[in-house]
Amino acid sequence: MNTEKNKMTRFITFIFVVFIGVFAISVAGVINFSSISLVSPAETAIAASTSEMATAPLSFADLAEKLKPAVVNIRTTKTIQTGGMDVPRSPFGEETPFDRFFGDDFFKRFFGDIPKRQFKQRSLGSGFIISKDGYIFTNYHVVEKADKILVKVSDGKEYDAEIVGKDKNTDIALLKIKPSNSLPVVELGDSSRLRVGDWVIAIGNPFGLSQTVTAGIVSAKGRVIGAGPYDDFIQTDASINPGNSGGPLFNLAGEVVGINTAIVAQGQGIGFAIPINMANSILPDLKTKGKVVRGWLGVSVQDITEDIAKNLKLKGREGALVSDVFQGDPADKAGIKTGDIIIEVNGEKIKDTHDLLKIVATFRVGKSVGVKVLRDGKPKTVSVKVSERPEREKLAMAEKTGKYFGMTVQEITPEIAKHFGLPNTNGVIVSEVKEGSPSGEAGIQPEDIILQINKSKIFTLKDYSREMSKADRKNSALLLVKRGAANFFVVIRK
Repeated sequence: MNTEKNKMTRFITFIFVVFIGVFAISVAGVINFSSISLVSPAETAIAASTSEMATAPLSFADLAEKLKPAVVNIRTTKTIQTGGMDVPRSPFGEETPFDRFFGDDFFKRFFGDIPKRQFKQRSLGSGFIISKDGYIFTNYHVVEKADKILVKVSDGKEYDAEIVGKDKNTDIALLKIKPSNSLPVVELGDSSRLRVGDWVIAIGNPFGLSQTVTAGIVSAKGRVIGAGPYDDFIQTDASINPGNSGGPLFNLAGEVVGINTAIVAQGQGIGFAIPINMANSILPDLKTKGKVVRGWLGVSVQDITEDIAKNLKLKGREGALVSDVFQGDPADKAGIKTGDIIIEVNGEKIKDTHDLLKIVATFRVGKSVGVKVLRDGKPKTVSVKVSERPEREKLAMAEKTGKYFGMTVQEITPEIAKHFGLPNTNGVIVSEVKEGSPSGEAGIQPEDIILQINKSKIFTLKDYSREMSKADRKNSALLLVKRGAANFFVVIRK
């Protein structure tokens, strides 16, 4: 009996000890768990974001008050001539049917000489002072063809301004006034450090309302909007309206990061600014030469389409395809050939023609640069000595625009060569393109001159027939076409 009782006592004691142990472990776990943060990663991120947002000002008033004195109002006057009986002209400088069949004499005969009248056109813009002695940045289009430029500074004084330098390609102009005292100036920042989502402030004179302040964020960077060959715009939703052109775009440190320049008429809250780094890079040239001296390789280039990439058996579409090499220019001297694909310049990779234009334009005239090309699928690097880009030339992207593939061609006779101003009779000339044919769909036009077929040079109609016969069996052809002064590649396929 006692034995049974002892056994029961020991069992109860064991159970009690186990219970105490489990309870102790549970209490320790609760204590440890309570020491661990119960905040989720998402809540932590929100808290951090809220903390960062607290650094943005509740008001831009102090910053705006500090910055406004360096922003100026620009008023221009230009003489516009109107009246008379002008015959319609082609935008390409060619004769129109009006020229051929009527012309100025026709209108003079029936209407007499109608005098032309002149009137003064006035416009408004903005600018900002970058030196105490009166240098001012603004847009080229604000002061283009102006007879008189008046600059009104923050204290109400007005000064006559002269254009020291201008650059149509970037829409930047440098003005100079002769102030009676030292002027307030802006601080130029580093636009490369801007990030999408950063706060920015625009100050200018929209609709003639001086010292107007708007705020927003950077919506995007590196925008290409077709304004020029060096498009690299900052997009912002800060309100930019007519009259803001040429005014500064500030960051929250009070530094100029852009020059407000363009609005999208059909869009709401979309404006564009030129990065201040671009303006800063051309400032020395504007001050000393009045214009910008840019680098020039001497090639015409085009983007690589999907069709061209397939035809050339390329893995991707990166690079700029050389469609023409100007005789005697740097690329020609270095041995670059039509059909080469420029993939690197001085170690910088080239994504497309826009990339190439921007990079080459920054090089100093006389500098030797390494240009890496793909030729027949193999890389080759040549040294090119950069020359000055001639204003008359354009590094243009080509338009993406025997009866093979629906076109008829003929030999180029000496008479045809003379008529079209050709240096020789090489190639064949397109005389007819059937509507809806592969050639028509590819954009081939009568009077186009075919210089190459699948990278084989064409000198005669016999060459054309031979190469087109091969291409016809493959159902596609890569053509090098000359149209006017421009050469370009195009793929035609059945």
